[in-house]
Amino acid sequence: MIHYQLRCADDHAFDGWFKDSDAFDKQAKAGFVECPACGSARVRRSLMAPAIPKKGRPARNQAVAAEAPPAVPAPAPPVADAVAAGPMPAQVMALLQRVRAEVEKRCDYVGTDFAAEARRIHRGEADVRGIYGEASADDAAALQDEGIDIARVPWVPRADG
Repeated sequence: MIHYQLRCADDHAFDGWFKDSDAFDKQAKAGFVECPACGSARVRRSLMAPAIPKKGRPARNQAVAAEAPPAVPAPAPPVADAVAAGPMPAQVMALLQRVRAEVEKRCDYVGTDFAAEARRIHRGEADVRGIYGEASADDAAALQDEGIDIARVPWVPRADG
């Protein structure tokens, strides 16, 4: 694997991992490498310093291999109990803003009636469609217990606001 520092046409910096240099070239030429901040597919590699270990120190990949997590990871805490450890990275914020824009464009907002409307759709009492709105943690758990698939998405401010 090779790690590249990348820049888009709007000069946003981000990084990417590729099988090798040829894999990056092919993916970039096909338009598969996109800037997470603006979505531009006009991406180029930035200058990078090579990772050369100091004399007597192990190479970076050797140190990482020694710190590898166990084969069976510990179970993740429930979403409701998860807490952010600091400011959200710009790439994550941009991705969540794009998710919000797509949800608002393609789904119906049902507000605090989310749980009731999800049940009506599940029972065939309402048209099948994408919906979004508010639900308490208890309502969300009850929907999942009833076999109704839902997803919680962090609702970040709009990209234009």
